[in-house]
Amino acid sequence: MEFEFKAEDYPTTPGVYIMKDESGLIIYVGKALNLRKRLTSYFRSVQRHTPKTRVLVSKIRAIDVLATSTEKEALLLEASLIKKHRPKYNIVLRDDKQYVLFQLDKKSEYPRLKITRKVVRDGSVYFGPYTSSYYARETWKILGKVFPLRKCSDSTFRNRARPCLYHDIGQCLGPCVNVVPRERYMELVKKVEQLLSGRAADLVGMLETEMQQASANLEFERAAQLRDQVRAIRRTIEKQSVVLNSLADMDVIALSATDQGLGLGILFIRRGRLLDNKNFFWPGLTMDEAEEVLSSFISQFYSATKFIPGKILVPFEFDGNPAAELLSERSKSTVRIRTPHSLDEKKILEIARQNASLSASERKKDSILEVLASKLKLPEPPQRIECIDASHLGGEGMRVGMVVYEEGLPEKSQYRVYSFPELENSGDDYAALYNWVGRRIESGPPWADLILIDGGLGQLNSVEKGFSDFWQDDDPAPALASIAKGPSRKAGELDDRIFRPGRKNHLPLKPGSPELLYLQQIRDEAHRFVIGRQRRSRKKKTLNSELLSMPGIGPKTARLLWDNYSSIEEMKKASASELAEIEGIGKKKAEQIHHAFQSL
Repeated sequence: MEFEFKAEDYPTTPGVYIMKDESGLIIYVGKALNLRKRLTSYFRSVQRHTPKTRVLVSKIRAIDVLATSTEKEALLLEASLIKKHRPKYNIVLRDDKQYVLFQLDKKSEYPRLKITRKVVRDGSVYFGPYTSSYYARETWKILGKVFPLRKCSDSTFRNRARPCLYHDIGQCLGPCVNVVPRERYMELVKKVEQLLSGRAADLVGMLETEMQQASANLEFERAAQLRDQVRAIRRTIEKQSVVLNSLADMDVIALSATDQGLGLGILFIRRGRLLDNKNFFWPGLTMDEAEEVLSSFISQFYSATKFIPGKILVPFEFDGNPAAELLSERSKSTVRIRTPHSLDEKKILEIARQNASLSASERKKDSILEVLASKLKLPEPPQRIECIDASHLGGEGMRVGMVVYEEGLPEKSQYRVYSFPELENSGDDYAALYNWVGRRIESGPPWADLILIDGGLGQLNSVEKGFSDFWQDDDPAPALASIAKGPSRKAGELDDRIFRPGRKNHLPLKPGSPELLYLQQIRDEAHRFVIGRQRRSRKKKTLNSELLSMPGIGPKTARLLWDNYSSIEEMKKASASELAEIEGIGKKKAEQIHHAFQSL
């Protein structure tokens, strides 16, 4: 039954509209300054819409609206709903992970430089982002060798009784136990801040002058230290290129369309240097959707815990005022979203566009997902793959781990572990997989296009029977396949075998073929994930038993402690006043817990 749109049913206020299909599934979320006017545009001159919008309109069976007082509030609500429901026809940012940053806590008496993925508005100074955590950690190691700042956490720093290994190898001045003049320590902090702020040339010049003076004064050990600092700085900045004459901090976003779809490139410019870049791609989209892509990308990408520069360059004018207001609120400083003005800014925007174009053109039609669909006889490429693996330790702790791959990439935020206490001590993998189907259906969509099971025909048949008994949706159940070790039965061999329902024999996939290697990669990720969770659960169970055996600590208090500390060692180091700061633990209880830990 087609949806009958009546404009008078909707308000003229700002807000968010939620479109649903015949099963009640949310298929699109949008925002509008005037809800009635925006919704009317969908049902007027439908033939002038893009193909994607025409298909969307044909699927609509209900529209809900949520009114807001401002367009900025609507933008914030839209981003939140997209992230939660991941509607099929929205521009969903799959790779929205937090990138690596350097954090320098300037409020501490002895600041430390640490790697983080979240921005906390606590007065710290942040540098980055780096899309490569490996490169960031290598840089951190180099800086730690020549600028010996403390490495330990604040809690450890306050409770340390003797110097750590970093002090012994000369990579920390040991302010925790040594009397280090703060002026000398802050000189190192200033140098690190200069380097990461992009003032490397000034820092190198200053250090080379100090090195020459030390050498002239026959202070050869001091001169050698300064020489190592200069080399470390040059190694750190050699991968960065100067792209702007001004010492500007900005992100530059550009779009490029090909026959394959729409690519987006973003460059991270810090102090005029190109620090890093990242590319995104949405298959099947055209430049007709460019404004929607850009608006949706900005609201989803720049979260409150991500570093947000003061300037974001975009390729064309669009209604970015609500987004700029939202980002300014998130970063607690003014953020401007605008098109390039100077020749330098136009050149850097072209570099971003070329990156976006390269990313889009590299998407081959004959992708691994299309090859997989052909080899497994699937109706279309599996955009969402769920892989499950049943695991237990000697029959104890029966669990099924599930990893999720979307558009060929792991979606770690959707990984899950399902526990089955009713199967404790049974070691029955088949029953666990059968029961998993019921649990998975209870959790609801999004449904997988393909479910990959770690195991052979027995495991495959258990999952197939589960869907036969529990699946009640009008649409077909997800496609199934299982992956079992080959005749060698050795991990890492290339002769694993793929089974599909309705076949007694395995599929003729060649050992070492891209599609088989890809399925092996997903299976190995599921195995790694569930085993890791299994061990973590077993360890925590043991530690929790130790914790609960202590006087004054019951299940509720143990939960509060685990929520605030990652190990019993950290709990032991915490002072009574620190424990008392935990909500739910008073001063008297904190002293009792602290005394119990000190008695161990």
